[in-house]
Amino acid sequence: MDVLIMVGQLILGLTILVGLHELGHMLAAKWFGMRVEKYAIGFPPKIFSKKIGETEYMLGMIPLGGFVKITGMVDESLDTEKLQEEPQPWEFRAKPAWQRLIVMMGGIIVNIITGIVIYVVLTYNYGESYLPASEARYGIIPNEIGQEIGFQTGDRIVAVNGKELEKFEDVYSMDMLLGRDAYYTVDRNGQRVDIQVPVDLMDRVADNKDRMFFVQPRIPFKVGEVQKNSAADKAGLESGDFIKSVNGESVSFFHEFQQALQKNAGKAVAMTVERNGNPVELNVNVSEEGTIGFYQEPLLQYATRDFSLGESIPKGTNQAFGVITANLKGFGKIFRGEVSAQKSLSGPIGIAQIFGDTFNWYKFWNITAMLSMVLAFMNFLPIPALDGGHVVFLTYEMISGRKPSDNFLENAQKVGMVILLGLMAFAIFNDVLKFF
Repeated sequence: MDVLIMVGQLILGLTILVGLHELGHMLAAKWFGMRVEKYAIGFPPKIFSKKIGETEYMLGMIPLGGFVKITGMVDESLDTEKLQEEPQPWEFRAKPAWQRLIVMMGGIIVNIITGIVIYVVLTYNYGESYLPASEARYGIIPNEIGQEIGFQTGDRIVAVNGKELEKFEDVYSMDMLLGRDAYYTVDRNGQRVDIQVPVDLMDRVADNKDRMFFVQPRIPFKVGEVQKNSAADKAGLESGDFIKSVNGESVSFFHEFQQALQKNAGKAVAMTVERNGNPVELNVNVSEEGTIGFYQEPLLQYATRDFSLGESIPKGTNQAFGVITANLKGFGKIFRGEVSAQKSLSGPIGIAQIFGDTFNWYKFWNITAMLSMVLAFMNFLPIPALDGGHVVFLTYEMISGRKPSDNFLENAQKVGMVILLGLMAFAIFNDVLKFF
C-alpha cells in the first residue's frame, strides 16, 4: 500500500506537469496557425484517445513523459516523410523563426508559471512555520556528518556566511549545501568559531539516512500523550510530567533521554519525574527497541508568519526561481568534480521516494512545484531532442539568417535521443543501485 501511494503521487504529479508542459507547446502552435496532429500525455500503448478537429488527444500507459506532434517539425518521432514535400502554410517549418522559438519555449514558460503559481498559493494559504534561531538557544546536536564538519554538541549557531541566523531552517539552505566558501559561525563556550562547509557536503548528506539534518537543535521536553497499556502507562507516567533522570543519569534534553533508554533497552529503569513541582519516582520497563510508549511535547516555540497576497507573490516567485538557482549550483559542482553525479541525480524511483508513502496535500503540491521548475530547467538544457536544443538551433537561425538543413536537424535529433535514453537509463539504474 505504501508503494502504491508513492507511485500514485509520482504519476499524478508527472501527469499534471507533463500535461501542462505539452499544453504550452500546443497552444502556442495553434495560436500561430500551425497544425497540431497529436497531443499526448504518456507514451504508448494507448489507454484513451479522441480526435477533436485536426488534433488527436491521447493518454498513454507509460507516464514518464508526453509529446505534441506538430506538422512539419523534426521531433522525437523522427517522422520526416512529409519534409520531402514543399512546406505548407500550416506547417511548423513554414513559420518565421521567432514564432517557432515561442512554440518551443511554450512548455518551459508554462512550467515556470505553474511552479510560481503553486508556490504563491501555498505561501498565501499556509504561511510559513519556522523555528526562530533564538529558540535554538540550547545549542545543537551534530550527527556523524556534523561532527566530521566540525560541530560539537552544545554549539549555538549564530550566523551563516557572516549573516545573523534568524530561522534555524536556514542552516540547511541550498546556499549552504551548494555554495562555495560557505561557513557557519557558532558560539562555543562564549567563543565565536567559524566552521567551513566542505565542498562535498551534498555528497555526504546524500549518503546519510538523516539526509541533510546533520545538526539538530537540542530540545527540552515534557511528556505529551501517554499510550494506553504501554510500559509508561503501566508505570504511572502522566501527560505533563517532566522527566529529570533515568537510573540516576540526568536528562535535560530529549536526545539524552533517548540515549539513556537505548543503553537500557530490554531492562527496567528507575525514573525520576517532576509532577506539579514535586519529584515522583517510577520504575519503567524499557522495550527491546528502547522505547516506553509516550509522545514528547517539545518545549521550543515555533513561529508562524502569514502573508498577504501581495507579499506571497514575490516570496513564491523567489522560492520558485531558487529551485533553478540550486540546480545551476548543483550542476556546477558536478562539472567541477566536487560532488558525484551518481549520488546527486535521481530518476523516477528517487522522485517517488521524495513524495513519500503518506499523502499530504501541502507536501504534494510543494514537491510538484519544485518538479515543475526542475522540468523547466532540464528542458532548457541545450541538448538536441529537448526544447533547449531546438532553442539553440532557432537562435542560430535568427542571428545568422541561415536555417540548419532538415537532414542536420534529423541527425541531431537522433543524437539527442541517444543522450536522453542514456541519461534515463543511468538515472533508473542509479536509483536501483542506491537500494544496495
